[in-house]
Amino acid sequence: MNSSHPLLARKTFAALLAPLAAALLATGCASNHFVTPRPAAATHLPDAQADMHVAESALEAGDTPLALSLFEKVLKTDPQSKAAQLGLGDAMYQSGDLARAGVLYGQVAAVAPDDARAVLGLARVALRQRRLDEAEKRYRELTAAHPDQAVAAEGLGATLDLEGKHAQAQAVYRAALQRHPEVAGLKANLGLSLILAGDVRAGANVLLDIAGLPDAPPQARENLALAYGMLGNSEAARRILVADMPAESADDNLRFYRQLRERLGTARRDAGDLGVAGVAGGGETPPVSAASAAARGVLQ
Repeated sequence: MNSSHPLLARKTFAALLAPLAAALLATGCASNHFVTPRPAAATHLPDAQADMHVAESALEAGDTPLALSLFEKVLKTDPQSKAAQLGLGDAMYQSGDLARAGVLYGQVAAVAPDDARAVLGLARVALRQRRLDEAEKRYRELTAAHPDQAVAAEGLGATLDLEGKHAQAQAVYRAALQRHPEVAGLKANLGLSLILAGDVRAGANVLLDIAGLPDAPPQARENLALAYGMLGNSEAARRILVADMPAESADDNLRFYRQLRERLGTARRDAGDLGVAGVAGGGETPPVSAASAAARGVLQ
């Protein structure tokens, strides 16, 4: 019976950490755009072209209000402009208006079903709304049609992790990293995926490669802090957290990590008392529900 406990502990660990996936993986693909040439607009008016150029630049820079106003201005001039519809959809997504973003992406997909930017938009909205079956289907279509696009692989991996399919997600991340070793978001999600699957030290080792880089995404440091916290190294975890958040918030995170460690310890003790049938239910982590996104508040 004892030989079964390491596997059982990993399943239990993954189940305990499943709610964190919604809080930490979602940012892995929240701000990426599909890398395709973007025409200025369907109209030939120089002013509209200039507005589109500024709007796209504002979107990339995170100036969502400016991007929204300019894309809406272009659409008033040319309501059929797919580029403006997609740009406005991205700006709506960035602002959190998922419903309207989905409508705009859907309008483009209805007339151009192979438009990669529209399909990506629909996949991202489905992922954020926890419609994971649809998100996985759309991301698989994208990765099949555009295997060189890291953003599609990152989204597919995040979806698989949210579904509890960590081994599949890790295979996606690793394959994409062979093509794009420079994409830090892929490594950040791979590290978290390993943590969610119970391989905390392996996840920490992946994250150590990127967390100290000047351009490392914030989630890489957050994921590394989680790994240190789960390993009991609260001092190292706190040093990482206070670089990106107030000390009070960092202490909240540390308390949460400690609670997770205590719950895992209890689950391990129960496994010893009850045997394999007493804890683990299945071979995969339970998928993350929309309600579990409440964990985000603990980690921000």
